[in-house]
Amino acid sequence: MKLLMIEDNKSVSEMMQMFFQKEGWDVTFAYDGIEAIDLFNEDPDSWDMITLDLNLPKKDGMEVAKEIRAKSQTVPIIMLTARDSDSDQVLGFEMGADDYVTKPFSPITLVARIKALQRRAHTEPEKEAVPEESSKQAMDIETDNFKLNIDTREAYLDNKLIPDLTPKEFELLKTLAQKPRQVFSREQLLAAVWNYEYYGDERTVDAHVKKLRQKIEKVGPQIIQTVWGVGYKFDDSEVDKKK
Repeated sequence: MKLLMIEDNKSVSEMMQMFFQKEGWDVTFAYDGIEAIDLFNEDPDSWDMITLDLNLPKKDGMEVAKEIRAKSQTVPIIMLTARDSDSDQVLGFEMGADDYVTKPFSPITLVARIKALQRRAHTEPEKEAVPEESSKQAMDIETDNFKLNIDTREAYLDNKLIPDLTPKEFELLKTLAQKPRQVFSREQLLAAVWNYEYYGDERTVDAHVKKLRQKIEKVGPQIIQTVWGVGYKFDDSEVDKKK
């Protein structure tokens, strides 16, 4: 795996280099935002993974993520930062991050998160072109008020398209909607959507749920419910009552 680690703290980079070398990964380090963009642009398609610190000199990590995503929609990005508020996490995901790790972190945990993200990137099947007439096929998930089509990756609430779902938001919604009213813990959602087993950060789930809810509320009542102390569930039974 060819990995670009963008991290201004050289002691952190040196520590991680030992762990990356143990895995046999080809790692390049960038120590500021401008150097990171220059290295990435040398061959954007060659990188298999990027870890990105948000607090960078010369160019902020958010801007770096935005520029990387302008060139590549597929390279996995894990953000590393001392910031831990929900708003920072949501902004990071909006800029194109696939995962978010808060400092200080365990090197073993970061390696595990990289492996999990790489594994998922290589196991998700590529979608073939769908003929126009196929878009009219039956929905994969359908309730009285909700419909979801896996091939078109579209979801509808009360016959209104839920707009601009990211891949992770769609997978999260699909996982919950496949079993209405079943409560999923954050650990279960990390395993199902992010393919993490024991190394997941629960705040990753919370940040994605928050953004998903904002998009759902643009078209109708909230269908992702919080079960306090447990996790989340899909329940559209209140939609009819609120029409």
